[in-house]
Amino acid sequence: MSECTHDCSSCSENCGDRTEPQSFAAAPNQMSSIKKVIGVISGKGGVGKSLITSLLASGMQKAGYRCGILDADVTGPSIPKVFGITEKAKGSEYGILPQVSGGGVSVMSVNLLLPDDTDPVIWRGPVIAGTVKQFWTDVVWDDIDFMFVDMPPGTGDVPLTVFQSLPVDGIVVVTSPQELVSMIVGKAVKMAQMMDIPILGLVENMSYAVCPKCGEKIAVFGESRLQEVADTYGLSVLGQLPIDPETAAACDAGQVENLDAEKWLEPAFTMLKKLYTE
Repeated sequence: MSECTHDCSSCSENCGDRTEPQSFAAAPNQMSSIKKVIGVISGKGGVGKSLITSLLASGMQKAGYRCGILDADVTGPSIPKVFGITEKAKGSEYGILPQVSGGGVSVMSVNLLLPDDTDPVIWRGPVIAGTVKQFWTDVVWDDIDFMFVDMPPGTGDVPLTVFQSLPVDGIVVVTSPQELVSMIVGKAVKMAQMMDIPILGLVENMSYAVCPKCGEKIAVFGESRLQEVADTYGLSVLGQLPIDPETAAACDAGQVENLDAEKWLEPAFTMLKKLYTE
């Protein structure tokens, strides 16, 4: 009788000869050297996960680390646009070459492979997950200190593929002030815990708006419960970002690297620098 090829402990099939759970770990491209892999996740869409991914990568690049972004949000890719990258990815004898931003951040996204940026990606989950895995195995990343993986919202095929296939060193959970988010954050946190992935902390986007006349902070979506949620799960708060028209304008213009992320994400950068030495 042939041996099964999956984790028998999580199924009800009569597999006969039972083996140890199959490893889904994938080796990076032979020309890649990637030291730390950081996943950026959210429990729901529209909270600014891609913005946080971009700010973390550009901020660490400015600090002297070589950074890359693997855009795993295949059906909603936005990373190339916020970095102002318009040229398509090219191939080489060793694999696909990522595009590099003006500030030196290496980027791979499905939009760098499509004929037109507005072409929709109408693929089923397994195909999308396979594409994300290929971004790891087939792309020539060269030497990367921090690889940031911008994942789609939720806890579906792609996050599962990333957690199982890539050597993720930790995840950053992006949230917003709405009360509903505390429940959704819980789902993302518990998924990471079930997959034995370290949770580095929480970043809250759209925390407040600043009155342009008096400078008062206005809680547009209600008072933040970020610290309460962080305490509930024993997590660190890595930063809070305001609703800022200048930030939106910079992203629309492909100039995310011109933003000063340090003033919002200093705890996150401090944490990443410490993680790099471990």
